[in-house]
Amino acid sequence: MLNIIPIPAFKDNYIWALHDHEHMAVIDPGDAAPVLEYLGLHKLKLVAILCTHHHNDHVGGVCELAELYNVPVYGPQLELIPCVSDGLDDGDIIEIPELSIKFRVIDIPGHTHGHIAYLGAGGIFCGDTLFGCGCGRLFEGTAVQLFHSLQRLASLPKETKVYCGHEYTEANIRFALFCEPDNARLVCRQDDVRTLRAAGRPTLPSTIDLERDTNPFLRCAEPGVVATALRLTKTEQADEVSVFTALRTLKDHF
Repeated sequence: MLNIIPIPAFKDNYIWALHDHEHMAVIDPGDAAPVLEYLGLHKLKLVAILCTHHHNDHVGGVCELAELYNVPVYGPQLELIPCVSDGLDDGDIIEIPELSIKFRVIDIPGHTHGHIAYLGAGGIFCGDTLFGCGCGRLFEGTAVQLFHSLQRLASLPKETKVYCGHEYTEANIRFALFCEPDNARLVCRQDDVRTLRAAGRPTLPSTIDLERDTNPFLRCAEPGVVATALRLTKTEQADEVSVFTALRTLKDHF
């Protein structure tokens, strides 16, 4: 049985660990120390490292782990990440035989130029592109790129679990309610998230279905979201890309 566990790192990062009580793969190990601690505590053997993008809080522990365990390191072909052994592009398939799982690579640029996601094991491991009730900042790509990347993710089956790189959900919900205060499912989500965080539990994974219904960055055609974006940014164009761009600007200063 495959277990998917968030290993906390830094202030709010999650390093996702996939294991079967014998072998383990990790996604976005920004720090080697918590991974090594988890491996030792549970007597697991590391068999693969997967990276979504080049930011150091996602790859800072890669080389140390790769040198200790001599494992393949997967990462985006378009980004320079130290110690990556296998560069990946859209549509590539990787297999981790020790865990009997396969992933399909999806290009999702915007947050960074070459950001990728891994689709498999019932979920999408999407780094810093899609967050619980939010999305990543534009550091290297364009708003158009990020909009289309999010649309690709939103088109996945609704039951797909969403494994993000940070615990940002509670703060993101505050912005989402600012955009769409009458969204009943969003209000319920806020209550659920508050309960989880008060108990010290992660709010992730979410699902594509939940994100479609509550994440303003996936709801750029909803009348309430459109009205908020147009009113507060004095945007005149109501097409989805313009609304998304306005929302991203609003969130940057929220």
